[in-house]
Amino acid sequence: MRNSRSTMALSLSAAAVVAAALVPLSGSSAVAATGAYNGLPNGSKQAKTLVIGIDGTRYDKIAAADAPNLKALMASGTTATSNLYANPLAPTLSGPGWSTIATGVWPDKHKVLDNNFTGSRFDLYPDYASRLEAADPSNSTLVIGSWNPITANVFNGTADLRIPESENDAKTASDAADYLAHGNPDSVFLHFDEVDEAGHSYGGASAQYLSAIHGADALLGQVLTALKSRATYAAEDWLIVVTTDHGHTDAGGHGGNSANERQTWMVLNGRGHAAGARRYDVKPVDIAPTVLKHEGAPIDPAWGLDGKPVDEIAPDEFDALRPSLQTRVDETGIGSTVKGFTHTPPAGWTIDNSRMPTGGVTEWRGWAFATDEFWTAAQLGQSRETNVRARNVFAVADSDEWDDKTHGAGQFDSTLVSPAYPVAGRTRGTLSFATDYKVDGPQTGDVYVSFDGGAAQLVKSYRADLNTVEHLDVTVPAGASTARFQFRYTGTNSAFWTVDQVVFS
Repeated sequence: MRNSRSTMALSLSAAAVVAAALVPLSGSSAVAATGAYNGLPNGSKQAKTLVIGIDGTRYDKIAAADAPNLKALMASGTTATSNLYANPLAPTLSGPGWSTIATGVWPDKHKVLDNNFTGSRFDLYPDYASRLEAADPSNSTLVIGSWNPITANVFNGTADLRIPESENDAKTASDAADYLAHGNPDSVFLHFDEVDEAGHSYGGASAQYLSAIHGADALLGQVLTALKSRATYAAEDWLIVVTTDHGHTDAGGHGGNSANERQTWMVLNGRGHAAGARRYDVKPVDIAPTVLKHEGAPIDPAWGLDGKPVDEIAPDEFDALRPSLQTRVDETGIGSTVKGFTHTPPAGWTIDNSRMPTGGVTEWRGWAFATDEFWTAAQLGQSRETNVRARNVFAVADSDEWDDKTHGAGQFDSTLVSPAYPVAGRTRGTLSFATDYKVDGPQTGDVYVSFDGGAAQLVKSYRADLNTVEHLDVTVPAGASTARFQFRYTGTNSAFWTVDQVVFS
């Protein structure tokens, strides 16, 4: 048992976990009566999901590893890469990571901040297997976890069958293969642990780590072979997702905010997921709603999920800037070959720097457009890793980093201006955008609206930390034809403001 998990406190006793593994849980007896396999009720869906978690697996090491099964899924499906949070949102540990994947919300909502699960809010944000059961009790849901908290804490709700495997990946694979080949589950989640074990014991840059990826890939192949052996496989609509919860340092370990620890990825293989495609706008919180939609379970906006079904995630105007992003100019902490910023806005957008002093760090002089891997590397540990609700390329105003180089007198003062949105015939509209507003000194953030080029009217002011997706109601005056929004940020060596996914509807 590695140190990062040794303080774990299980919410179920060992006896309770074993009991949960041996019998269907409450609500499944009626289904079990019509047919079951080793305690798992017979499923009823043509659309089915298999989510496989490979703990602690760095994306940059997959290419170097002998992993033919995973690489085949990538070649015939879509691969998405992104970065996790870090403190102060939550450390890069398995408890927060798998809870984020299972619930579809970030740690600031599910409140799993370590591997003890103290203070968790699964009552408000249950795992997706529980949501499937609530939507339709005839769903057959199976959870198998090499790390026992997967079945005891993360998926702790009403899945029909939960099997803890006590760090035995071979048993996890054989049990999963057995149920897939001979049973009829609708939704399966299984978790492998030995790659993470190798990272802790030998480091993420070791030969043993690559060997562990190879071993996990062989088990993945065993499970996929069983899946495809199903007599009904050709008539079924299987969505396969493979993912991880965090990365590892080269020396071994995780929990911090380095790029190697924050690496995360997923492979989506199934109908509608383009072969060989690469995406940068899909995140771990999107797995749960993607499974729910695939299984036909309605998603209630009142649940407050942070994720979206992957097929509903559309690139915004900022994302189109990725091919034109530049390498560093003044920054020294960012890799010299990393492309990740530009001051050139997309069509229709403008940046007003008329109040900005001269000088300062070039990358952050006024509003910029950046990626997470570029911006967070500017300086670790200053809360930039909390910007989890932005996707792909986002807009950022960062007075703290700008101030790190000599500049003219005055404060950071820049305004990001939206395109003109048509409003003719409307009386109201809603401005939506993802935002992370962080205060660490004198600063202001204000959203204004201007109709038909008229005087700017204040919509909302920000003076305290806020990390959310905003929905601001705007009254449209009679006779107005267009509305243009302004995001003005001022700061004196303070923190930052990010804006993304701006929609006026």
